[in-house]
Order: sequence, then C-alpha cells, then structure tokens
Amino acid sequence: MTIKERLEQQERQTLSPYAKRSCETRGREHPISPDDMRTEFQRDRDRILHCKSFRRLKGKTQVFISPQGDHYRTRLTHTLEVTQVARTLARALRLNEDLAEAIAMGHDLGHTPFGHTGEDALDKLIEGGFEHRVQSRRVVEVLERGGQGLNLTWEVRDGIEHHSGKVRPQTLEGRCVHLADRIAYINHDIDDSIRGGVLRVDELPERALRHLGRTHGERVGTMIASVVRYSMDRDDVLMEPDTWEELMALRAFMFERVYARDWAANESQKAAHIVSELVRYYMEHPTLMPNEYLEIAYREGTQRGVCDYVACMTDAYAVKTYQKLFIPPFFDGIG
Repeated sequence: MTIKERLEQQERQTLSPYAKRSCETRGREHPISPDDMRTEFQRDRDRILHCKSFRRLKGKTQVFISPQGDHYRTRLTHTLEVTQVARTLARALRLNEDLAEAIAMGHDLGHTPFGHTGEDALDKLIEGGFEHRVQSRRVVEVLERGGQGLNLTWEVRDGIEHHSGKVRPQTLEGRCVHLADRIAYINHDIDDSIRGGVLRVDELPERALRHLGRTHGERVGTMIASVVRYSMDRDDVLMEPDTWEELMALRAFMFERVYARDWAANESQKAAHIVSELVRYYMEHPTLMPNEYLEIAYREGTQRGVCDYVACMTDAYAVKTYQKLFIPPFFDGIG
C-alpha cells in the first residue's frame, strides 16, 4: 500500500459522511501522472503554495495601504489566518482538512493591489465588472504557469470562486473557508484598526463584545466554537444565529467606521488613481505589457489582458510602474 492509499483509507475510516474524500474528487480538467505520496487535495495545496500569485500576496494590501509598522496584516497573512481557522473548523467537524486548506490558500490569489480600493477601481473600469473571487479562479485555471493554469481539482476551484458572494461552495470544506474568511478578516481588521489609531476598543458595539469577547482571541474562539456546535453531524456549515447576528453587527460597524475609508481618503484616492491610470495607459498601449499578458490581449481582447496584468500587481510594483510611466525622472545638476 502506498502512502497515498493509506491516507485515502484513513479518510474513509475517520471523516464524516458529509466530508469530501480525496478519492471521490470530480477530478481535474487535464489528467496528471499519479503521486504515491500525496492525496489529490494535498497536491492542490502544494501547487498553490509554490505558485507566483501566492508569493505576491505578501506585497498586497489587506486594509491599511503602506502601513507604518511591521505588524499590520497583508493579503498573505490574511490568507494564513483564514487557513488556520478553516483547518480548525474542518478538523473539529471531521471534514477534509487538506481540501479546506487548499481552498483557503488559494481564495485571494486574484486580489488587486491596494485591497478593495484597487478592486473597486477595476470594477468601475472593466466592462462586466471585476470581482476578486472570480479573478482568483481565473488565476488558477488560466494565468498561472505561463497560461497553463494550476490544473486543480474541481472542488478546490469551486471553493475558491465561491468563498464570498451569494452562491455558497458545494463542499462543506468550502463552506468552512466561506465562514473562516469572515471570522478572520473582521477580527484582524479590528486589531489592525486599533493598532493604527482608527478605532478604540471602547468604541466597538458593547452588545457584540459581551457576546463574542473583548479580545481578538476570545472573539475568534467564540465564533469557531459557535460554528462547531451548530454544524456538528449536519450536512451544512453554519454559525449559531445569535452569534452570526453579532458578527454581522461588527461587520456593519467596520463598514461604517473603517471600510468606508474616510479616515484614509487621501491614500485611497491615490491608490485608485494609480490603478485607473495604469488601466487607461495599457488599454492605449497594450504592446508595452509583458508578453504573457499581451498574448492574453491578442487571444481574449485588450481589456482582458490589461485587467489580468493590473490585477496581478503588488502595491509596490503598481507604484513603481506608475512612476516610470507618468513621473519624469529628476537628475542632479540640471541647469
């Protein structure tokens, strides 16, 4: 018996009847050679971990644009926190941890530079709009590996695309990520906002704090425990209604006080301007894009190639590119 076969046997013996076993995957778009060491979902996780888009997450904004400090979340640390919560939920519910991990690791690969400010700017400029969840699936299906994509299993791709939005993932592991994303970002964005002086603890909704906890760890633990209690031995993954109500209260508070970005309007306007100008420039000069995106422009249209190129940029690369295109260099000794 190979290591993979032993792992698959363990899944059959230990996982919940509602779990997605790796041997039952709907498969990949293109066949690949067998692996005796890893299950299919473990292979997906490793493909995501080693791809360029995953590495770029370290240079993409979560909430704070160019924060002054080393402890603010980036899109990469957000992804790791979502992964930890998703694995904790999957383990407690006897679901497939490897599938939950793979989905969580890939869920934000399509995010723009400058966080949701960049996403909103692209959404206004691209015909048909722009959603990072859809772009994340495009990254793993089309853009990675020089246009070949990562060739992931259907379950991972479904979970990535539907980690947010109205349509929920079809696997329970994907639904773990759907909730883990909310649990992670609401709580770590509160933490970063307090660190950045945007919020004070005593400004948070008192009723939510009484129910969920007054510290970051208490709130995360309360929410995870609520999901586990409500979802144990069920064919769905949900949070208890009273806890969900308080989570939504915190979310509404964050949208009003933080995500609306009145406190950082200047930085947001600059970021949106950079993204918008890059899109406009490359729409007029598509041949100046790197070859891989120029090929997309030829194959799928200029707008598609430009969207893919700008969306892939890190914050620093977007700023550097903007400076190179629009800001004249200054030389010592002029005059």
